[in-house]
Amino acid sequence: MKADMSFPLVDTVGAWVPHGRFVIPSAASGPLDGLTFAAKDVFDVAGHPTGAGNPTWLATHPAPTEHSPVVAQLLGAGATLMGKVLTDELAYSLHGDNVHYGTPINSAAPDCVTGGSSSGSCAAVAAHLVDFALGTDTGGSTRVPASYAGLWGLRTTHGLVSAEGLVPLHPAFDTVTWLAHEATTFERVGAVLLPPASFTATRVLVPQDAWELADPVFSEPLQRARDALATLLHTDPQTLRVAADTPLGDWRQTYATAGAHEGWATHGAWITEHQPVFGAAIGARWRAASAVTDDAAARARTQAAEIRTRVRALLGADAVAVLPSAASLAPRRDADPADVDAVRLRTMAITCIAGLAGLPQVSLPLALPDGTVLGISLLGPAGSDLALIRMAQQLQGILNAQHR
Repeated sequence: MKADMSFPLVDTVGAWVPHGRFVIPSAASGPLDGLTFAAKDVFDVAGHPTGAGNPTWLATHPAPTEHSPVVAQLLGAGATLMGKVLTDELAYSLHGDNVHYGTPINSAAPDCVTGGSSSGSCAAVAAHLVDFALGTDTGGSTRVPASYAGLWGLRTTHGLVSAEGLVPLHPAFDTVTWLAHEATTFERVGAVLLPPASFTATRVLVPQDAWELADPVFSEPLQRARDALATLLHTDPQTLRVAADTPLGDWRQTYATAGAHEGWATHGAWITEHQPVFGAAIGARWRAASAVTDDAAARARTQAAEIRTRVRALLGADAVAVLPSAASLAPRRDADPADVDAVRLRTMAITCIAGLAGLPQVSLPLALPDGTVLGISLLGPAGSDLALIRMAQQLQGILNAQHR
């Protein structure tokens, strides 16, 4: 790949967008001194255009005059911004390919995708080109790439981290997130962006219906994580079906309907006016979104509120649930689109639990004996984000010690 002499990094993995090759030094000294980061190209950076993964969006929106609050906060804490990286178009995918800008390389599995929509963030971090990268997670767009590339990632409590200065997808579900290849860095960023959390877990929940949606390769790591966490918390795990007698696929459809209607309300006028070219799968999603009726959306929002109440009640103030971060390992770059979509539906049936409930979910990386990587997640009560990160660090330490 041709080097850009005005940009100090050689992008060996195709993570950066053409308009994203710039550097903004830290604005002050702070707890993130010495760290570099990249921003998913949905975050506003003053003086640099926000492309949202689509050239028509790039051409029809002026460069912002202010940083997003999160970018400004990180710069003020001592981190240096190394430009902007790829996203699936308008963040409306979990796969990690972009018809306009390409498919970045997953350094942990080069024949496989990174996952999306935080694809460039994942690729840049997995290649160790930056220490961490800002992403977003609406339906799984950070948790899934984290799992596919063996990174630390999360979905934050909805509304806990500012989403101002961010191109939205489904505002009722959008969250600001980050990925890191090293646990200490991941926690350092969390300590800057998240408020203190006093959460202490005394119960471990095992959502069997979510476990059943994941491929068999997740079974043994999930069991090890469950047992280690139960030992850490001095409790016995409680197996349940988080959705009771309802298939989690129905919860996924509730999320998809409510989100699509909101997405069309957010972007439908722009799409109608400018007729942007989308990749086939994303274009199909926007066409489907345009057809969601107000009545269908109202029913979905009612169902979503009921699910939120149920999940939050199950967790209470003292429980943590152990989940697969995705339904499969990273799909191959040449996988059949029908197979990719089938995996996407299973994965979203898992990831929608935290999304519908508005709760934090931290994905910690695990490497299998053959070098394969995947993510195991901890789901906690609202606002427990920072405590959940630190619990995940303890859990990973135990799991790693078991295999030394």
